[in-house]
Amino acid sequence: MAQGRAQRHRPADTGSRWSRAGGFRDAGRAHLAPRCHPLAVAEEARLLGVIALSDVIKPGIAERFAQLRQMGVKTLMITGDNPITAAAIAAEAGVDDYVAEATPERKLALIREEQAAGRLVAMMGDGTNDAPALAQADLGLAMNSGTQAAREAANMVDLDSDPGKLLSAVEIGKQLLITRGALTTFSLANDVAKYFVILPAIFAASAPALGSLDVLDLHSPQSAVLAAVIFNALVIPALIPFALRGVRVHAASASAMLRRNLLIYGVGGLLLPFPAIKLIDLALGALM
Repeated sequence: MAQGRAQRHRPADTGSRWSRAGGFRDAGRAHLAPRCHPLAVAEEARLLGVIALSDVIKPGIAERFAQLRQMGVKTLMITGDNPITAAAIAAEAGVDDYVAEATPERKLALIREEQAAGRLVAMMGDGTNDAPALAQADLGLAMNSGTQAAREAANMVDLDSDPGKLLSAVEIGKQLLITRGALTTFSLANDVAKYFVILPAIFAASAPALGSLDVLDLHSPQSAVLAAVIFNALVIPALIPFALRGVRVHAASASAMLRRNLLIYGVGGLLLPFPAIKLIDLALGALM
């Protein structure tokens, strides 16, 4: 606790007087942690004390950013803090990169630069100076504890004010994208295999050359068509629970997960109609 009469000075005058005094820089380095933001209290050229402000890093946030990194998401911290404080916080939080002493205009420009490069950008913020960048980003996530301007500019508002929710938003988005891709791939592959099975059986009588393509040796053209209709009626309800539950998202990039699911559901869609239609055709043949 320092006692005395604090006076305000212009930044240029204050900086020159502290520089001449020579004690401010050494005192700051000796007694303040790198992540602290110092507020100096001085009278004329004499430093009376330093008030240290420090941002609190929520527990587990570094692990969350590590998971985002495994999913192929680059994290960038944009802050108005000085470079020393920004570097310390970025290292503790585990972000990939940081920009210090950023103005609202600089934040907006960074968002536009990433979008111009073809990247999807998510922005998370809580201050009025974050509002332009939140509005520009493809996904703007504002904290409920933030300002009204930030909440109105964002696409989503986190009622818990938990930055870790960004990972949940990314996971849900990837799950929706990959589930849609898996279902589309399965449907297309399933249709290709299904028509390859039933068309030779249908046209074998009028075009005998197609008879060699009837690999399943179906009972009759009528049973082939009916088997395909029954197969469709069984497959569509079976896919509904999968569509509602979605594909499980792993800690991998979206492209890697998409390739994996395209392979699984594409091959599955090609192979499933052959045994299924054959079994249905056998059952129909026994009834006819």
